[in-house]
Amino acid sequence: MIAALALGALFFGLAAYGGSLAGLSYAQRVAPLPDAPAEQRAPIAVIVAFAAVLGALESSHAFKHGFSLAALPLEALVCAALAAVCVTDFRRGIVPDVFSLGALVVVLAVSAAQHQWWALLSAGAAAIPFAFFAALTRGRGLGWGDVKLAALGGAVLGAQLAIAAFALACFAAAAWSYARRKNREPVAFAPYLAAAIGAAIPMGILH
Repeated sequence: MIAALALGALFFGLAAYGGSLAGLSYAQRVAPLPDAPAEQRAPIAVIVAFAAVLGALESSHAFKHGFSLAALPLEALVCAALAAVCVTDFRRGIVPDVFSLGALVVVLAVSAAQHQWWALLSAGAAAIPFAFFAALTRGRGLGWGDVKLAALGGAVLGAQLAIAAFALACFAAAAWSYARRKNREPVAFAPYLAAAIGAAIPMGILH
């Protein structure tokens, strides 16, 4: 049991570290958008530690209950993508398609291979409210990269759990912005969404 927890933590931690490095590499090659939030240093150590805890939880679940062998590698891939978008949003205020849509395509392909078509519906249902707000604000209040990240969350968690997690993410982002008295400045929102998705994975549909 202890070995399973340690291996899970190591596996997911390495995935998040690799995703963080990919995000840093991508951020170094692009310029921030004109209306992007102020550049911040990405807390890579926190991201990796968070992923390691998630990996331990998922390995514990697998050890006790068992599930598809594809689940852990797929969740680790999602974890790496979430780490990457956290870093790029902190550094450049962007959520690259290569990370969000790349992971989404893999999740949907695995779900389709298992004839779990609800993953596609869940992705759309979770993304619709974000797409509406992004269209309403013309991408200023909420970017289209966040919409694609929300779709990934829907596919991973299921629509109901994803919407609940995203509501908490919105509340946390608003509360933190207000506490810093910067509620009129752009916020790097992807890290909040990514953290919500990661925290909810143990309860998600990938099981």
